[in-house]
Amino acid sequence: MSERHARAIDRLVAAIEAIVATPDDALLPRLAEPLAALVSRDDWIDPAFAAPDPERYRQYLLYRDPAERFSVVSFVWGPGQATPIHDHRVWGLVGVLRGAEIDQRYAPAADGSLAPAAAPTRLEAGDVATLSPATGDIHRVANAHADRVSISIHVYGADIGRVERATYDEAGASRPFISGYTEPAPVPA
Repeated sequence: MSERHARAIDRLVAAIEAIVATPDDALLPRLAEPLAALVSRDDWIDPAFAAPDPERYRQYLLYRDPAERFSVVSFVWGPGQATPIHDHRVWGLVGVLRGAEIDQRYAPAADGSLAPAAAPTRLEAGDVATLSPATGDIHRVANAHADRVSISIHVYGADIGRVERATYDEAGASRPFISGYTEPAPVPA
């Protein structure tokens, strides 16, 4: 891991630790500030945590709080890649570092199916979005670009790679999963 990468993550982690030590109703907006500062510059991420896969998006662990209060993850999206509809079951923030993403939120309909909760949101580099089970954390995310990689940095209120979550079909049927993480890519010397 490069020194610049380590310093950037250390600054973010120090800010998050101070904020989660005194949680309140403004937790997510307070956490959005240091994440926005991190993704405002695209000169720090180590290539090992920014490598795409031609088949599916990658989820690299950048930091796991020893008490598992939060985790920081790099999501790398190849051209046109997307998640299934899924939930998180913990609070989260998404900051776009490179490229752009489309975030489509879903909500249960009266018949139990899932329906779009609003129009899709396009997040550009530097943008930060929040999600929470209290306000709706079911969504589908896609790389907005069909011809290039997008990267986002996520902060979650747990070790998200170990949280049992669910994917959904549009009829509302769920399937449990635990995401885990992708091993950092070897970088040629």
